[in-house]
Amino acid sequence: EVQLVESGGGSVQAGGSLRLSCTCPGFIFDDSDMGWYRRGPGNECELVSIIGSEGSTLYADSVKGRFTISRDNAKNTVYLQMNSLKPEDTGVYYCAADVPAIMGTVIAGPGNCREYGMDYWGKGTLVTISS
Repeated sequence: EVQLVESGGGSVQAGGSLRLSCTCPGFIFDDSDMGWYRRGPGNECELVSIIGSEGSTLYADSVKGRFTISRDNAKNTVYLQMNSLKPEDTGVYYCAADVPAIMGTVIAGPGNCREYGMDYWGKGTLVTISS
């Protein structure tokens, strides 16, 4: 069964750090591009970061220099290290996968996250940053 299970969210003060994890059984993780997205209070879906199957990375301008995405193919897990957190980083963070071959059916993302065209989505983990 395909699953994307996020963990590591929580509440911290501005300037603090959190590390999100997303464990992904059930599909060909090694060959998949993995991404982190978030929905803030306005529910608009925003790309945070992507890591390609070959290890290339991309970040939203708003998180460059503060967030680091990484992956451990042996553990089928993708991480998002978030440092120097700001109140505007508050939101629900979702893990998503763009896979080379669909196993079963796609798992749609919430709301307009679907516009990003990723194949599988997790249920999200809440991050709250207080000032």
